[in-house]
Amino acid sequence: MTTLVLARHAKSDWGSPALGDHDRPLNGRGMCDAPVMAARLTARLADAGVRLDALLSSTALRAKTTAGFFGAALGLELELDEGLYGASARTLLAAATARGVASVMIVAHDPGMTVLASTLSVDGIAHMPTCAVATFTWDADDWDVATATDPDHWSFDSPGTPAR
Repeated sequence: MTTLVLARHAKSDWGSPALGDHDRPLNGRGMCDAPVMAARLTARLADAGVRLDALLSSTALRAKTTAGFFGAALGLELELDEGLYGASARTLLAAATARGVASVMIVAHDPGMTVLASTLSVDGIAHMPTCAVATFTWDADDWDVATATDPDHWSFDSPGTPAR
């Protein structure tokens, strides 16, 4: 089985104009949502018998912080990838497949996250709000085979809404 988990970073703070986009921290809501969503994903994956092999994150502070919560909950070491900052859907998927393992989670940004989630869900996911998590699984054990077809299963979860 091949698994891809996409998580958009949690809500960030637009506070100081002196901070560049890359250095924006999570705000209070983001700091609350990230651990909740990490716990929900961990439970869902455990129920499905899925163990993630890799956790990739954009180098932006808000993504790294969000990914840190997921890494702690999942028992995964965080791998930072500069190429995920502002990445396109194609780049996000390529990063997952290039990792060479069966199950990958990526924490990154819009619009790439929404475009990829929408594409893989055949327009079932219209938008990835902050801290939303979309999980896609294929019965195939090869990324090339898996990504050439629609996922066999997908789910979507976001703060304040029940998982679908």
